[in-house]
Amino acid sequence: MTNHSNHEVLASDALPPPVPWAPAAVRLLQGIVYHDDAGDTWERILAGATPLSDYFARIGLMLIVNEEDGMAYLRQIEPEVLPPDYPSIPKLFRSIRLSFEASLLCVLLRDELRRFEEEIHRDDRCVVTQASLLEIWQSLVPGNDDAVRANRNLGGQLRKLEELKFVRRFEKQPPSWEVRRILKARLPLEELERLRTDLTVELERRAQNDADVESDSAVEASDD
Repeated sequence: MTNHSNHEVLASDALPPPVPWAPAAVRLLQGIVYHDDAGDTWERILAGATPLSDYFARIGLMLIVNEEDGMAYLRQIEPEVLPPDYPSIPKLFRSIRLSFEASLLCVLLRDELRRFEEEIHRDDRCVVTQASLLEIWQSLVPGNDDAVRANRNLGGQLRKLEELKFVRRFEKQPPSWEVRRILKARLPLEELERLRTDLTVELERRAQNDADVESDSAVEASDD
């Protein structure tokens, strides 16, 4: 009895010729690439920008290379922009819905980045200490009177944004974070102001809810 393997073996001579930008293409599909990432991916992107752009455009993706900010990433091309003879292409990237706390932190970090870029610095890295963020964080988020708990919450939110490459840990002690410039692309000024307005409304609602709870507790105490 003959055993048939479920694995098909592709002969090496059946593969198309190799291209030097292939590793960079895979890295871009995995997420944003920065100029200071380990390896030579950034150099491969710069050298192969034209074939990479052509390759990704065929599958409905736009390659964005920002040499000034030292980053490259992919963006989904809207269906209405594609030529009429293009087939319907499913979306590769899914929108990530951030929590209220993570969204608020993005706004704070985006403001830090904007202030940094408006000033003259010798260093090209926007680095903020977790302590300075905590001070603003506690002043904005209701129920964050406990500094230890608030700092733990803030650290958790920063680690979530680190997974999205919005920030990168700069120093462990004292804790500090580099704000990555992809935040400008993900939160342009118009979107930043819209999000800021939405968050302000939500903060006011939460503050009012806390005030109502305290009022109810005071009434209950007086009834005893």
